[in-house]
Amino acid sequence: MSFIAVDPATGERIAEVPFESSTSVEQKIAAAHAAHLEWRLQSIEDRIQPLLEIGRLLRERKDDYGALMTREMGKPISQGVAEAAKCAWICDYYAEQASGLLMPVDAPTDGTASYWTYRPLGIVLGIMPWNFPFWQVIRFATPALTAGNAALLKHAPCVPGCAAALEQLFHDAGYPEGLFANLFIGVDTAGDLIDDPRVRAVSLTGSVQAGRAVAARAGAAIKPCVLELGGSDPSVVLADADLDAAAKSCAMGRLINTGQSCVAAKRFVVVESVRDAFEKKLVDAMNDWAVGDPADPDTALGPMAREDLRDTLHDQVSRSISEGARLVIGGELPGRDGAWYPTTILSDVEPGMAAYSEELFGPVATVISAKDEEDAIRIANDTSFGLGASIYTGDAKRGEQIAAELLDAGNCFVNGIVKSDPRLPFGGTKESGYGRELSPLGLLEFTNAKTVWVK
Repeated sequence: MSFIAVDPATGERIAEVPFESSTSVEQKIAAAHAAHLEWRLQSIEDRIQPLLEIGRLLRERKDDYGALMTREMGKPISQGVAEAAKCAWICDYYAEQASGLLMPVDAPTDGTASYWTYRPLGIVLGIMPWNFPFWQVIRFATPALTAGNAALLKHAPCVPGCAAALEQLFHDAGYPEGLFANLFIGVDTAGDLIDDPRVRAVSLTGSVQAGRAVAARAGAAIKPCVLELGGSDPSVVLADADLDAAAKSCAMGRLINTGQSCVAAKRFVVVESVRDAFEKKLVDAMNDWAVGDPADPDTALGPMAREDLRDTLHDQVSRSISEGARLVIGGELPGRDGAWYPTTILSDVEPGMAAYSEELFGPVATVISAKDEEDAIRIANDTSFGLGASIYTGDAKRGEQIAAELLDAGNCFVNGIVKSDPRLPFGGTKESGYGRELSPLGLLEFTNAKTVWVK
């Protein structure tokens, strides 16, 4: 068994890395555990120094890392470079905030001294996806290490070059040997790692199916985990919305990373009085995205990451049409090598259709008509997912109330696409998972809030 990288623009196999031996895996676990025992005793200030260096190296190497993402999973080069630069932002944020966030918290009681302190757990296993191959890893690993943990990475099998580059990045930044390590392993070995008593927590970004498996395994081992799973994010367009701005924003939310994002806008729930007008503007906005060679800086939309993912998406589109959805644009497989799929819009989507209830992971938008605001909110929440949601309205205060109180999701945005920001918690509800990354919450997820009482 092995990790295999295929250029999704051409279908050409570009790399193959065999799975590691059990001996190699054991050596890396032992090294990570030993490194953690020393690292946890370092001051917060000392832990921040290599974090600052990671940020510097990410900016210095962003062009190379962007090209690597383009080569292995088809991300348009401009978006890959931006991803690497955004990773540096995480490093900046935690470098600035960690000292204050990890300080002991006094809690006066009947003791001479009483407080709680945040102590690291040990090794955190990160099981990461291919769609944001640098961002997802930096997002879990840098706060975990800054809190005093070690980190082991099991990356997606189609991005071995990204996985190896990330391990080299942490090494070059000056982290202790073994504290961060990449493992070329399969699902079965990853399960064995969850069982290993030296591994104390798990962070997974992936599918609902993977989340269920990891949660069950971690639960049996009584270990905490953070799960960031799938999403079928609604964008609610009310009658008073600026339709031109909403259509452009919704197209961006749907098509960034060729639509391959858990938090991408996927279902456009539009009040029926403006449905036709919005749909026409959405067609124009999505057609504006330039499709082409992902290595071209002017390309906005490249191939999907793998042909099997493209075929799954096309099956969902075909089933939805057979169930009564109306094909507005796209929906046909192109006759070319690689994992290409056209921008597609399905309208007249109703309950029972694949496009209504399933996550469409690619450049396909669904338009769902709602009678009024109340009906639109009901439809937005009528999903097993709860990662992100957005609402477009001319009344920002009303939009804020709906976002804060009525939409059932972990990330709710008004008049803008849902996006991650190091300063804000990121995570979902329902089948989109639990736990939070980023923000102060992300730094503290994998710590022991230890009470200390002295008389």
